[in-house]
Amino acid sequence: MPLPDPQSALLSTLIRTFITASHILHHHAVLDAYGHLSFRHPSNTSTFFMSRNTAPATISSPEDVIEYHVSDATPVDPSSAQKGFAERHIHSEIYKRHPSVTAAVHSHSEAVVPFTVSGVPLRPVYHMAGFLPARGAPVFEIAEHYGEAEEDVRDMLVKNERLGTTLAREFDDGVAVVLMRGHGFTVVGGEEGGMEEVVLRAVYTQKNAAIQTSAVMLRSAYDGAGGGGRAGEVRYLDEEECKGATEMTRWSAQRPWKLWVREVEASGLYVNSA
Repeated sequence: MPLPDPQSALLSTLIRTFITASHILHHHAVLDAYGHLSFRHPSNTSTFFMSRNTAPATISSPEDVIEYHVSDATPVDPSSAQKGFAERHIHSEIYKRHPSVTAAVHSHSEAVVPFTVSGVPLRPVYHMAGFLPARGAPVFEIAEHYGEAEEDVRDMLVKNERLGTTLAREFDDGVAVVLMRGHGFTVVGGEEGGMEEVVLRAVYTQKNAAIQTSAVMLRSAYDGAGGGGRAGEVRYLDEEECKGATEMTRWSAQRPWKLWVREVEASGLYVNSA
Protein backbone atom coordinates (compact mmCIF):
# COMPACT_ATOMS: atom_id res chain seq x y z
CA MET A 1 0.00 0.00 0.00
CA PRO A 2 1.57 3.33 -1.05
CA LEU A 3 2.28 5.87 1.63
CA PRO A 4 0.24 9.09 1.50
CA ASP A 5 1.90 12.17 0.09
CA PRO A 6 3.32 14.16 3.06
CA GLN A 7 1.66 17.40 1.96
CA SER A 8 -1.70 15.68 1.49
CA ALA A 9 -1.36 14.07 4.91
CA LEU A 10 -0.55 17.44 6.49
CA LEU A 11 -3.53 19.09 4.82
CA SER A 12 -5.83 16.29 5.98
CA THR A 13 -4.58 16.81 9.53
CA LEU A 14 -5.16 20.56 9.30
CA ILE A 15 -8.70 20.06 8.02
CA ARG A 16 -9.45 17.82 10.98
CA THR A 17 -7.91 20.43 13.28
CA PHE A 18 -9.99 23.12 11.57
CA ILE A 19 -13.22 21.24 12.23
CA THR A 20 -12.29 20.66 15.87
CA ALA A 21 -11.25 24.30 16.26
CA SER A 22 -14.62 25.45 14.89
CA HIS A 23 -16.36 23.24 17.45
CA ILE A 24 -14.18 24.63 20.26
CA LEU A 25 -15.03 28.20 19.29
CA HIS A 26 -18.73 27.32 19.39
CA HIS A 27 -18.35 25.48 22.70
CA HIS A 28 -16.91 28.66 24.23
CA ALA A 29 -19.61 30.86 22.63
CA VAL A 30 -17.01 32.79 20.65
CA LEU A 31 -19.01 31.70 17.60
CA ASP A 32 -22.71 30.90 17.52
CA ALA A 33 -24.72 30.43 14.32
CA TYR A 34 -22.53 33.20 12.88
CA GLY A 35 -18.80 33.86 12.67
CA HIS A 36 -16.04 31.83 11.06
CA LEU A 37 -12.51 30.44 11.20
CA SER A 38 -10.05 30.15 8.32
CA PHE A 39 -6.53 28.83 7.75
CA ARG A 40 -3.94 29.33 5.05
CA HIS A 41 -2.84 26.40 2.89
CA PRO A 42 0.38 25.02 4.45
CA SER A 43 2.30 24.75 1.16
CA ASN A 44 0.35 26.84 -1.35
CA THR A 45 0.19 30.16 0.49
CA SER A 46 -1.93 31.71 -2.27
CA THR A 47 -5.01 29.82 -1.08
CA PHE A 48 -6.90 29.44 2.18
CA PHE A 49 -9.73 27.35 3.61
CA MET A 50 -13.06 28.14 5.25
CA SER A 51 -16.19 26.14 5.86
CA ARG A 52 -19.24 26.38 3.67
CA ASN A 53 -21.93 28.82 4.79
CA THR A 54 -23.14 26.96 7.85
CA ALA A 55 -23.08 27.25 11.64
CA PRO A 56 -19.62 26.29 12.96
CA ALA A 57 -21.00 23.63 15.29
CA THR A 58 -22.43 21.72 12.32
CA ILE A 59 -19.18 21.42 10.33
CA SER A 60 -18.37 17.72 10.32
CA SER A 61 -16.36 16.56 7.28
CA PRO A 62 -13.92 17.67 4.57
CA GLU A 63 -16.94 18.11 2.29
CA ASP A 64 -17.89 21.11 4.45
CA VAL A 65 -14.58 22.87 3.69
CA ILE A 66 -13.93 25.15 0.69
CA GLU A 67 -10.56 26.30 -0.68
CA TYR A 68 -10.34 29.93 -1.85
CA HIS A 69 -7.85 32.09 -3.71
CA VAL A 70 -6.20 34.72 -1.50
CA SER A 71 -6.13 37.09 -4.48
CA ASP A 72 -9.89 37.57 -4.76
CA ALA A 73 -11.67 35.15 -2.38
CA THR A 74 -13.08 33.09 -5.25
CA PRO A 75 -13.31 29.30 -4.91
CA VAL A 76 -10.40 27.30 -6.30
CA ASP A 77 -13.03 24.92 -7.68
CA PRO A 78 -15.48 27.19 -9.53
CA SER A 79 -17.83 24.27 -10.14
CA SER A 80 -18.39 23.73 -6.42
CA ALA A 81 -22.04 23.92 -5.46
CA GLN A 82 -21.18 24.83 -1.86
CA LYS A 83 -22.17 28.35 -0.85
CA GLY A 84 -19.49 30.34 0.96
CA PHE A 85 -19.61 33.07 3.58
CA ALA A 86 -20.39 36.61 2.44
CA GLU A 87 -17.53 37.98 4.56
CA ARG A 88 -14.71 35.80 3.28
CA HIS A 89 -12.96 39.01 2.11
CA ILE A 90 -12.11 39.58 5.78
CA HIS A 91 -9.87 36.55 5.56
CA SER A 92 -8.55 36.87 2.00
CA GLU A 93 -7.41 40.47 2.47
CA ILE A 94 -5.71 39.71 5.79
CA TYR A 95 -3.80 36.84 4.17
CA LYS A 96 -2.93 39.04 1.20
CA ARG A 97 -1.53 41.91 3.28
CA HIS A 98 0.05 39.86 6.06
CA PRO A 99 2.04 36.87 4.73
CA SER A 100 2.94 35.68 8.24
CA VAL A 101 -0.71 35.17 9.21
CA THR A 102 -1.79 31.54 8.94
CA ALA A 103 -5.21 31.56 10.64
CA ALA A 104 -8.00 34.02 11.47
CA VAL A 105 -11.25 34.07 13.45
CA HIS A 106 -14.14 36.49 13.01
CA SER A 107 -16.57 36.64 15.95
CA HIS A 108 -19.68 38.52 17.08
CA SER A 109 -18.97 37.91 20.78
CA GLU A 110 -21.52 39.66 22.98
CA ALA A 111 -18.83 40.30 25.60
CA VAL A 112 -16.70 42.19 23.07
CA VAL A 113 -19.30 44.16 21.08
CA PRO A 114 -19.82 46.78 23.86
CA PHE A 115 -16.16 47.78 23.47
CA THR A 116 -16.80 48.48 19.78
CA VAL A 117 -19.49 51.11 20.43
CA SER A 118 -18.82 52.63 23.87
CA GLY A 119 -15.52 54.42 23.34
CA VAL A 120 -14.01 52.31 26.13
CA PRO A 121 -10.81 50.69 24.81
CA LEU A 122 -10.42 46.93 25.16
CA ARG A 123 -7.12 46.55 27.01
CA PRO A 124 -5.34 43.53 28.52
CA VAL A 125 -6.29 43.15 32.17
CA TYR A 126 -4.72 39.76 32.84
CA HIS A 127 -1.87 37.54 31.76
CA MET A 128 -3.88 35.38 29.35
CA ALA A 129 -4.57 38.35 27.07
CA GLY A 130 -1.11 39.86 26.62
CA PHE A 131 -1.57 39.66 22.84
CA LEU A 132 -4.03 42.57 23.10
CA PRO A 133 -2.36 45.96 22.52
CA ALA A 134 -1.51 47.61 25.85
CA ARG A 135 -2.97 50.88 24.56
CA GLY A 136 -6.19 49.14 23.50
CA ALA A 137 -7.32 47.18 20.46
CA PRO A 138 -8.05 49.35 17.40
CA VAL A 139 -11.67 49.73 16.30
CA PHE A 140 -12.43 49.43 12.60
CA GLU A 141 -15.03 52.03 11.58
CA ILE A 142 -16.64 50.66 8.44
CA ALA A 143 -18.75 53.80 7.89
CA GLU A 144 -15.58 55.68 6.92
CA HIS A 145 -14.97 53.29 4.04
CA TYR A 146 -18.33 52.79 2.38
CA GLY A 147 -18.38 53.74 -1.28
CA GLU A 148 -21.20 54.88 -3.50
CA ALA A 149 -21.44 51.53 -5.27
CA GLU A 150 -24.64 49.57 -4.86
CA GLU A 151 -22.63 46.68 -3.41
CA ASP A 152 -21.93 48.76 -0.30
CA VAL A 153 -25.19 48.01 1.47
CA ARG A 154 -24.75 49.52 4.93
CA ASP A 155 -25.28 46.27 6.80
CA MET A 156 -21.91 46.45 8.66
CA LEU A 157 -20.59 43.41 6.75
CA VAL A 158 -17.20 43.28 5.02
CA LYS A 159 -18.41 41.84 1.72
CA ASN A 160 -15.93 43.07 -0.87
CA GLU A 161 -12.22 43.44 -1.51
CA ARG A 162 -12.11 47.19 -0.82
CA LEU A 163 -13.66 46.91 2.64
CA GLY A 164 -11.53 43.86 3.40
CA THR A 165 -8.40 45.79 2.45
CA THR A 166 -9.18 48.64 4.83
CA LEU A 167 -9.83 46.18 7.66
CA ALA A 168 -6.59 44.31 6.93
CA ARG A 169 -4.59 47.54 7.35
CA GLU A 170 -5.64 47.66 11.00
CA PHE A 171 -3.46 44.58 11.61
CA ASP A 172 -0.27 46.40 10.59
CA ASP A 173 2.59 46.61 13.10
CA GLY A 174 1.84 43.21 14.58
CA VAL A 175 -1.67 43.93 15.85
CA ALA A 176 -3.41 40.61 16.61
CA VAL A 177 -6.96 41.76 17.46
CA VAL A 178 -9.11 44.36 15.73
CA LEU A 179 -12.58 45.32 16.95
CA MET A 180 -15.29 46.15 14.42
CA ARG A 181 -17.81 48.83 15.40
CA GLY A 182 -21.28 47.41 15.99
CA HIS A 183 -20.19 44.04 14.67
CA GLY A 184 -17.57 42.09 16.65
CA PHE A 185 -13.87 41.38 16.31
CA THR A 186 -11.31 39.61 14.16
CA VAL A 187 -8.16 37.96 15.51
CA VAL A 188 -5.17 36.45 13.73
CA GLY A 189 -2.51 33.85 14.48
CA GLY A 190 0.94 33.32 12.98
CA GLU A 191 3.15 30.58 11.66
CA GLU A 192 4.36 29.37 15.06
CA GLY A 193 0.95 28.87 16.64
CA GLY A 194 -1.45 28.34 13.74
CA MET A 195 -5.04 27.46 14.50
CA GLU A 196 -4.31 26.52 18.10
CA GLU A 197 -2.95 30.02 18.70
CA VAL A 198 -5.79 31.87 17.00
CA VAL A 199 -8.39 29.83 18.89
CA LEU A 200 -6.66 30.61 22.19
CA ARG A 201 -6.56 34.30 21.31
CA ALA A 202 -10.22 34.35 20.34
CA VAL A 203 -11.31 32.64 23.55
CA TYR A 204 -9.18 34.87 25.76
CA THR A 205 -10.16 38.05 23.94
CA GLN A 206 -13.72 37.25 24.96
CA LYS A 207 -12.70 36.37 28.52
CA ASN A 208 -10.64 39.55 28.84
CA ALA A 209 -13.62 41.63 27.70
CA ALA A 210 -15.84 40.05 30.36
CA ILE A 211 -13.21 40.50 33.09
CA GLN A 212 -12.54 44.11 32.09
CA THR A 213 -16.26 44.89 32.15
CA SER A 214 -16.54 43.39 35.65
CA ALA A 215 -13.47 45.30 36.85
CA VAL A 216 -14.74 48.63 35.56
CA MET A 217 -18.19 48.06 37.08
CA LEU A 218 -16.69 46.95 40.40
CA ARG A 219 -14.45 50.00 40.55
CA SER A 220 -17.38 52.29 39.71
CA ALA A 221 -19.56 50.69 42.39
CA TYR A 222 -16.75 50.95 44.95
CA ASP A 223 -16.20 54.63 44.23
CA GLY A 224 -19.95 55.29 44.23
CA ALA A 225 -20.21 53.73 47.67
CA GLY A 226 -17.56 56.09 49.02
CA GLY A 227 -14.69 53.62 48.83
CA GLY A 228 -12.22 56.35 47.91
CA GLY A 229 -9.44 56.34 45.38
CA ARG A 230 -9.51 57.67 41.84
CA ALA A 231 -12.66 56.80 39.89
CA GLY A 232 -12.04 54.35 37.08
CA GLU A 233 -8.62 53.30 38.34
CA VAL A 234 -8.34 49.85 36.82
CA ARG A 235 -4.88 48.31 36.39
CA TYR A 236 -3.92 47.05 32.93
CA LEU A 237 -0.87 45.20 31.64
CA ASP A 238 1.91 47.46 30.38
CA GLU A 239 3.95 46.88 27.21
CA GLU A 240 6.59 44.68 28.87
CA GLU A 241 3.99 42.62 30.68
CA CYS A 242 2.15 42.12 27.38
CA LYS A 243 5.32 40.82 25.72
CA GLY A 244 6.04 38.39 28.53
CA ALA A 245 2.45 37.20 28.76
CA THR A 246 2.24 36.68 24.99
CA GLU A 247 5.31 34.47 25.07
CA MET A 248 3.88 32.55 28.01
CA THR A 249 0.66 31.72 26.14
CA ARG A 250 2.74 30.48 23.20
CA TRP A 251 4.69 27.90 25.17
CA SER A 252 1.66 26.83 27.20
CA ALA A 253 -0.98 26.84 24.43
CA GLN A 254 -1.20 23.06 24.14
CA ARG A 255 -2.55 22.76 27.69
CA PRO A 256 -5.88 24.51 27.02
CA TRP A 257 -5.99 23.15 23.47
CA LYS A 258 -5.87 19.52 24.63
CA LEU A 259 -8.54 20.22 27.25
CA TRP A 260 -10.81 21.92 24.73
CA VAL A 261 -10.40 19.08 22.23
CA ARG A 262 -11.43 16.60 24.90
CA GLU A 263 -14.43 18.74 25.87
CA VAL A 264 -15.86 18.88 22.35
CA GLU A 265 -15.13 15.20 21.72
CA ALA A 266 -17.03 14.27 24.88
CA SER A 267 -19.95 16.67 24.45
CA GLY A 268 -22.06 14.56 22.09
CA LEU A 269 -23.00 17.60 20.01
CA TYR A 270 -20.13 17.74 17.54
CA VAL A 271 -19.12 15.38 14.72
CA ASN A 272 -15.67 15.29 13.11
CA SER A 273 -15.25 12.58 10.48
CA ALA A 274 -12.17 14.11 8.83
